Amino acid sequence: MNKMHLFVSEYGQFIGKKSERLVVSSKGKVVQEIPFRDLTQVTIASRGVSISTDAIEGCIEFGVPVNFLSFNGKPYAMLISPVLNATVTTRREQLKAYDDERGVYLAKAFVAGKIGNQANLVKYFAKHRKEKDIYPTLMANAREIEDLKNQVDAVEGSTVNDVRPYLMNLEGRAAAIYWQDIGEIAVGEEFNGRKHRGAQDPFNACLNYGYGILYNQVWGAILLAGLEPFAGFLHVDRPGKPSLVLDMVEEFRPAAVDRPIVALLSRGWRPKLEEDGGMTRESRREVADAVLTRLDGKERYDGEKRSIKHIIVSQARRVAAYLRGERNYSAFVSSW
Repeated sequence: MNKMHLFVSEYGQFIGKKSERLVVSSKGKVVQEIPFRDLTQVTIASRGVSISTDAIEGCIEFGVPVNFLSFNGKPYAMLISPVLNATVTTRREQLKAYDDERGVYLAKAFVAGKIGNQANLVKYFAKHRKEKDIYPTLMANAREIEDLKNQVDAVEGSTVNDVRPYLMNLEGRAAAIYWQDIGEIAVGEEFNGRKHRGAQDPFNACLNYGYGILYNQVWGAILLAGLEPFAGFLHVDRPGKPSLVLDMVEEFRPAAVDRPIVALLSRGWRPKLEEDGGMTRESRREVADAVLTRLDGKERYDGEKRSIKHIIVSQARRVAAYLRGERNYSAFVSSW
């Protein structure tokens, strides 16, 4: 059996333990039963879900993080074993790196990875539209995005604070081109730009929910690598803001979330929204299935085909190794 990410989104479900298996039941009837060894993560994405302490202990014993998402996909908690973190050396070097060239290098790598993945995703959708009028425009815009990526290397400074404004400028210019193309492919005239909190249009609602799933995936990988989630480089430190998680999420957004959401919407599917603008439980499940399937999808990495989930874990470990001076770091860029 392949390793699986269990997603629990039905109100009133109960998660318990039976021997070495996680058991999900509803109204006293078992609906799923999975050995702990076959789980990678558990995500609870609904109110009214209960989990026993025995189930939590079983997850921790087998190294299975338990994530909690709000109705709009925002992560609000994660349960993970404290003994899985790596050595204190990693975090000491991470904090020092903010004020030296290592922080500059990582900030540039995260931005270059994001922009490179945006360019490749535009090309990916363009190649399936060679017979349409939009094809030349998409390819020209992909080249323009790539030009912005190439300018990242030229940004110079001795600390993150020196380079951040220039990197954010390049990122913003690339995003303006990218979202114009991606929005047109996904929903056409209905898309009026990228929105974050409180978004009620179908595309942004789906994206925000999908990013919540990705945040938890990256957050767990960062903890397992022994890194401090709240000490980033590209994003400014603020209380309660996991800036390193936000840094590392950037290079995976296009490949892990944007691609499956655009594919879903471009086929004509639309989420159903509640009165408060949030997606219905069924629509959240549809988006989650698309993103989780994509996270299980394979990409070329180190000369082999690896799942995106595996790549996220490996990239976090490489950030840690880079900070300790053991190897270099390069962003993950997906194929197209």
